[in-house]
Amino acid sequence: MSRTRVHNFSISLDGFGTGEGLSLEQPFGHAGHRLHEWMIATRFGAPIMGRNDGTSGVDNSFAQQHEPGIGAEIMGAGKFGPPGWQDDPDWRGWWGSNPPFHTPTIVLTHRPRPPIEMEGGTTFHFVEASPADALAAAREYANGRDIRIGGGPTVVRDFLAAGLVDHLHLVQVPIVLGRGVRVWEGLEGLEADYDVEVVSAPSGVTHLTFERRLL
Repeated sequence: MSRTRVHNFSISLDGFGTGEGLSLEQPFGHAGHRLHEWMIATRFGAPIMGRNDGTSGVDNSFAQQHEPGIGAEIMGAGKFGPPGWQDDPDWRGWWGSNPPFHTPTIVLTHRPRPPIEMEGGTTFHFVEASPADALAAAREYANGRDIRIGGGPTVVRDFLAAGLVDHLHLVQVPIVLGRGVRVWEGLEGLEADYDVEVVSAPSGVTHLTFERRLL
């Protein structure tokens, strides 16, 4: 069966996966891009900023695992757009006409709408569903390939709480946000179900990989 994976998901030292005050001008709230500077600096992440350079060390090795083997993505409403995007029938996401997913992508929202087919193989499907039901739908789209849980932090937390994440890659960034949305809320003892590997990078971030233990 296909696996569910989380990749390159950044959190602060105090466990926040995004800042407070998300808006069109500030997609990550008061955190800005500080949670993602490590990735933007890599060869994998530099094209996000329109560059062709980037580092090729530890951070890049982790970052580039984001795409291989993925057949569908699941994301939350907060990743697809700023608060209130559901009221704008013309909103098609942050990423322009050719989003970087290149797979069917399920957007979890309390206000479903018809699918949007984009360039490059991305089709956004807007559904209201539990984590288990969303995963079942994503597996139908994925044709045996893996499912990426793309965030934001609430979605990652919900899938972890439901026991539906097989591979979790978190990147702890050495900043303190103080407010926002925490990933770990209500997940006490989660580590008991996973083998955990910790790798520190010269950039100052720490890569935490959780691999579900086989029963």
